[in-house]
Amino acid sequence: MTSPLVLVDLDGTLIDSISGITASIAVAFRRCGLPVPTPTELRTFIGPPIYDGLRAHGVPEDRLDEVVRAYREDFGATGMHDATVFDGIPELLADLRSAGCRLVVATSKPEVFAVPICADLGLTPHLDGVFGAPLDESGTKADVIARALAAEPGPVSAALMVGDREHDVHGARENGIDCVGVTWGYAAPGELTTAGAAVIVDTVEDLRRTVLARLDGVLVPRA
Repeated sequence: MTSPLVLVDLDGTLIDSISGITASIAVAFRRCGLPVPTPTELRTFIGPPIYDGLRAHGVPEDRLDEVVRAYREDFGATGMHDATVFDGIPELLADLRSAGCRLVVATSKPEVFAVPICADLGLTPHLDGVFGAPLDESGTKADVIARALAAEPGPVSAALMVGDREHDVHGARENGIDCVGVTWGYAAPGELTTAGAAVIVDTVEDLRRTVLARLDGVLVPRA
C-alpha cells in the first residue's frame, strides 16, 4: 500500500518567517523609491507569489522586475535567515513519518531559497522532498503542488495539503485533494473558511490528530 502523502506549506505553516520577508520587501520598496506598504499590507505578501503581491500594491508592470531584484538581493543576504520553526513542528513531522506518511514541502517561495531554509532550520531530515516555485515565481501554488505530486516514485493513492493561506486551499482543490488550514499562520480572519478548507485547526496538536485520523483511507484520492 502506498504511503499517504502530506504536502506542507512552508511560510506560516512550518516556519514563522514574516519578519524576514516583510523587512526585505520594505527594503526593496525603499531602494526603488516607492512608498513602503504599511505593516498590515506587508503581511499580505506572505503566501502568494511576489509578483502578485507587488501588483496588488500598485507597483507598475515595468518596475516589477526591478523591485523583485532588490527584494531577492536583500532576502538572500538577510531576510531568509530571519525565520524560526513554530513550536512543536519537528515533533509533529517526526510523528507523521513514524505513522507512515511521506512529507513534502510545497511552497510558493522559490525553491532556491526553500531548500537551504529547510536545511538551516533542521527540517530537511524530517522531509521526503522540498518543492518550490522557479526563481521567477512564474506559475501558481497549484503548479507547485502538481509538480510535487508528479514527482512521487509510485502512484499517489492519497494526498493532503496543509497550509495557512487561501492559495494553499485553492491549489489543493485544483489538484483534486483536500487542504487542512492552520490558523497560526498569516491568513486574514475568515480567509480559510471562505476558501473552503476541508478542516481548520488551531494548534499543532489539533493538526496531528486531524492528519492521523485521516490516514486510514479517508484522504481524498489524487484526481
